[in-house]
Amino acid sequence: MVEKSYIDYLSFEKRYSKHTIDAYTHDLEQFETFRKEIQIKTPIESTSYKEIRLWMISLLDSKLTSRSVHRKISALKSFFTHLYRIGKIEQLPTNKVILPKIHKKLPQFVPEKNLNSMIDNFHSKSDLVFEQQREILIIEMLYCTGIRVSELVNMQIENINFERQEIKVIGKGNKERIIPVTQELLDSISFYYDERAKIANKTNHFVFITKKGEKIYSKLVYNIVKKILNLITTNEKKGPHTLRHSFATHMLNNGADLNAIKELLGHANLSATQVYTHNTFTKLKSIYKQAHPRA
Repeated sequence: MVEKSYIDYLSFEKRYSKHTIDAYTHDLEQFETFRKEIQIKTPIESTSYKEIRLWMISLLDSKLTSRSVHRKISALKSFFTHLYRIGKIEQLPTNKVILPKIHKKLPQFVPEKNLNSMIDNFHSKSDLVFEQQREILIIEMLYCTGIRVSELVNMQIENINFERQEIKVIGKGNKERIIPVTQELLDSISFYYDERAKIANKTNHFVFITKKGEKIYSKLVYNIVKKILNLITTNEKKGPHTLRHSFATHMLNNGADLNAIKELLGHANLSATQVYTHNTFTKLKSIYKQAHPRA
C-alpha cells in the first residue's frame, strides 16, 4: 500500500492528474510485489540499486517496451525522491540506474491538403444534427489549437473568449496557457452552441457534451477522431494526438518559430518540441533537391 504522504505529494505539490497518480501508484505496487517474489523482506525504504536493476531486467525480459520501463523507473525515482526529501532515506537508490535506450518514433501527421479539404467540406453542409456538429468541432478544435484530448474534454465555456479571439487551456500540472484562435473556429463554436443549448442543462459548463447532455469523455473523442481520420489518411495512428502532431508540423512547415510552437503546445522543455523538426527536415530536403541548381 502506497503511503498517503506520497499521494499527497503527487497531488498537491507536483499537481499531477489522477490518471498519472494512479499509474505511479500501480508501478510502485508492482515493484513491491516483485520484491516479495525475490524474497526481499525489508521495508521498501531500504531498497537497493541492485533490486531496482533486477526489476528493470525482469520488465525487459517480459517484453515490456523501453518507454514503459522508463515510465515505471520514473515512478520509483519520484517515490524515493519524496522519501529523501522528508528524511526517511539518506541516499537515492535510483541514482546509479542506467535506463535502456528509447528508439524514438517520428510523430505521424496528416497532410495539410487532406485536413483542410475535410474541414472545408464540413463547413459547406448546413443540415447537420447535433452529434455531427460536435464531431466537426472536435476535429477543428484539435487541429486548429494543438491541444491535448484531456484539455479538450475539460474545456469550459468560460475558457473561450470570443471578443479577444483566444482560448484559455488548463494543461498538465494545472498550468494555464492562452491560445489565439481564428474567427472561423469561433464561428464553428457559435454554430455548435445553438444546438448544444437544446441539450445541456444549466449546471453543465463544459464545451463538449454527449447527446444526453453530460460531459464528454476521452474514449468518445478517440472514437470520433479515428472514425473521421480513417476517411482521409492511411496512417497507423489516428487518434487526437495525430491532430496535435499535424498542428505542430504544419505550423513549423509554414515558418512558425519553434519556441512559439512550444508555448502553444504547452511543452515544459524545447526538446519535446524539437521532434517535429525531423518531419520538416524531410520537406526541406525535397525543396532543396527541387530548387538548388547543383542538387
